[in-house]
Amino acid sequence: MLNTANITEFDAGLPATYAFRITGAVTRDDMAAMAERMLAVFDAHSKVDMLLVFETGTSSEPGASLSMDSMKAQVESLAKVRNYVVAQAPDRAGNMVETMGKLMPVEARAFDTEAEALDWLRAQPAPQG
Repeated sequence: MLNTANITEFDAGLPATYAFRITGAVTRDDMAAMAERMLAVFDAHSKVDMLLVFETGTSSEPGASLSMDSMKAQVESLAKVRNYVVAQAPDRAGNMVETMGKLMPVEARAFDTEAEALDWLRAQPAPQG
C-alpha cells in the first residue's frame, strides 16, 4: 500500500476500490508515487474505482502532476477508472471533479463526508475485471 508524506492508501472494504487519504498539499513526489501505484493497478485490472479523502484544506502544490508517470496515469485512468470519488475536498477541487465528470467517460462525484462517499460506492455494482 502507498504511504508518502501526504498520501496514505487505505482499505475501503470494497472490491477493486483504491482509496487514498490526502493529509497535506500533494507534492510532485507524492503524485509520482501515486501514479506509479495506479499504473500497476491498471495493469492488473480492467476497471477500478478510486476514492480520495481529503483531510486538508489544500489539494496539491503547483506542478505536482507534471511528472511523466502522473500524466500517463491520468490518461490511462480515462479507460480504467469507473468511479472517481472524492470526499471532504477543498471547494475548488470538489467543484472541478464534478465538472470533469460531465466531460469525461468516468463517473466523478464529490461528497461532503467520507461516509457519504463510501455509501455511494457501496450502492454501485462491483467493478468487473
